[in-house]
Amino acid sequence: MTFFFNLVLGWLGAQLVNYLADVLPLHRKLVSPECSNCEQGKTWAQYLFLSACDQCGIRVRVRHLALQILGPVLGGLLFYFPIQNLGNYGAVLWMLYFGLVVVIDLEHRLILHPVSWFGGFIGLVFGVLNHGWINTLIGGAAGFGIMLIFYFLGDLFVRLLSKSRGEEIAEVALGFGDVNLAGVLGLLLGWPGIVGGIFLAIILGGVVSGIYLLVQSIRKKY
Repeated sequence: MTFFFNLVLGWLGAQLVNYLADVLPLHRKLVSPECSNCEQGKTWAQYLFLSACDQCGIRVRVRHLALQILGPVLGGLLFYFPIQNLGNYGAVLWMLYFGLVVVIDLEHRLILHPVSWFGGFIGLVFGVLNHGWINTLIGGAAGFGIMLIFYFLGDLFVRLLSKSRGEEIAEVALGFGDVNLAGVLGLLLGWPGIVGGIFLAIILGGVVSGIYLLVQSIRKKY
């Protein structure tokens, strides 16, 4: 019964991630579901069951269906492979939270402040339960502070690169949302766990970036 409940929870959570990823970047508040193409309002039944828009006929994004499949799959996996110190439902909650962060970041290159604030709240709760107040707060401050240093170094790098090229570069090396997210991770992992967490994130980020650049080079699109 609990396994089945995990599947249902994963599906419902995927629906929530889809909804929040649709409305928060555009409205910064909770509104009724709408078509991503013409912004025509949809009923909740139309939205949840992926119906095409009555006005423009556009169907929902592939992402909606992908998350509806991935949510129950990951929910079921978390039942059989629980994450230490989070518990079954805690693990599902964090899966959905990071899923929302990833989707919005991929589609809009944003980590919204309300999302970070909610992450900070649940990070504080889970951190205190697992590490105590002191290690949790130190972990949060360390995560935020370490990533803040990288943020300023990235800004300096872009300035130097702009100067060497003789043209202004609009891109940023690291957004401030990443700094806030590192603070959330610090609260969750505590001290000194956040040090290993950031190190692992840098290594994985480098590996993924390297693979991406290699593929783009092979495709002659680098």
